[in-house]
Amino acid sequence: MNWIKLEQESQLEQIVELSHTKPQAIFKHSTRCSISTVAKNRLDNSSVDAVDFYYLDLLAFRNISSSIAEKFNVYHESPQIILIKNGECIYDESHSGINIQDIVDAISLN
Repeated sequence: MNWIKLEQESQLEQIVELSHTKPQAIFKHSTRCSISTVAKNRLDNSSVDAVDFYYLDLLAFRNISSSIAEKFNVYHESPQIILIKNGECIYDESHSGINIQDIVDAISLN
């Protein structure tokens, strides 16, 4: 997985803009949570060229996580994957439900 670090709120606008040409995924990761580590490891062992994947260290950038919840109208969870296409959240999942095939399927359906 080629992660793009999400460390500035201004990147959210870039994600929205880019999502009009290519789906964008945001993975919110808690570095203190074993479930989050398992979910990240599953994603790390995957590769999907059709999506850009952003990595948010939830503990270091909690303010960005709050902005994501507000901007994309999703409930904050950790770990969490959020898929953005055409400026809107088309899929979100958390905990053990995070699965690369479901992300790929969501892109196909939308």
